[in-house]
Amino acid sequence: MFDKLDFILEKYEGLSSKVSDADVINNQPVWQKYIKEMGEIEPIVNKYREYKKAKEDMVDAKAMLEENDEELRDMAKAEISELELRLEQYEQDLKILLLPKDPNDHKNVILEVRAGTGGEEAALFGANLLRMYTRYAERKGWKTEMMDMNDTGLGGIKEAVMLIKGKGAYSRLKYESGAHRVQRVPETESSGRIHTSAATVAVLPEVDDVEIDLNPNDVKVDVYRASGHGGQSVNTTDSAVRLTHVPTGLVVTCQDEKSQIKNKDKAFKVLRARLYDLKLQEQNDEISAERKSQVGTGDRSERIRTYNYPQGRVSDHRINLTLYKLDYFLDGDLDEIIDALITDDQARKMKNF
Repeated sequence: MFDKLDFILEKYEGLSSKVSDADVINNQPVWQKYIKEMGEIEPIVNKYREYKKAKEDMVDAKAMLEENDEELRDMAKAEISELELRLEQYEQDLKILLLPKDPNDHKNVILEVRAGTGGEEAALFGANLLRMYTRYAERKGWKTEMMDMNDTGLGGIKEAVMLIKGKGAYSRLKYESGAHRVQRVPETESSGRIHTSAATVAVLPEVDDVEIDLNPNDVKVDVYRASGHGGQSVNTTDSAVRLTHVPTGLVVTCQDEKSQIKNKDKAFKVLRARLYDLKLQEQNDEISAERKSQVGTGDRSERIRTYNYPQGRVSDHRINLTLYKLDYFLDGDLDEIIDALITDDQARKMKNF
């Protein structure tokens, strides 16, 4: 590990010299490339420098043990104990920083919520989840943009697709993919019985055109009148767009915008993301079960979380974590569970490190 860290430090110092060179500064594309490379490894370099400084302090502290002054020796012993703990933490931090990075972590997110089993109650729960993720995005300072929504007219949603833009959006939300189960008494239930229903969430990284080879000839484009409630103007023009990817059978619809062109652009964005996700799923299937992290890449049919209203709890089944703060969670306070999922994911990867 330390050979690798020395190599990274040497590379960083070399890049630092290059970005100060007048010829490189005048060549903006090359200069920006070097700056980006520096930014990617800078957290590792900073942590390694802290580690090396602590190692030097340890040598000095141990030398103080040879002093005749008993007070100095006591100070040295206390400092050595503190440095040992600090060095242990630095090593742990460095191992995490050296773990292979998910190339999609920096990307924006296309989040899809679909009602599952449970009829109108499942649709209402889907709307709760959509609001929860919207509130979480607001807390993080991320921007949200609705791309498509098929509502029930009673406050629920059959399906919704939302774009979330922000630094680190995918790195945190990718753990939300899967089946979400709710246990509660529906408002329409006169006998007060608890019902169980479900909704599924898919979190896709937004991809660029160059990342997925999409042949326009493989896509069938249909336009139709958008459906909606209240007789809005969107219902009077053929602004809605349906894309069918013939080779895979994937279908994407978008009717959120009044402009057909905007809807078509959004629909192609979702289609590229879904095709990219299919590609990732195929790659994951080729990886052995021992090496694949189950958090974030598990089968979407698998139940990942239960929201129990009568008990006010939310339970994540992948890490056996239960929190009795359902109201806060549904209001977008997701960090405690997401942080725990990230920690668990890192622990699994470190076993293979």
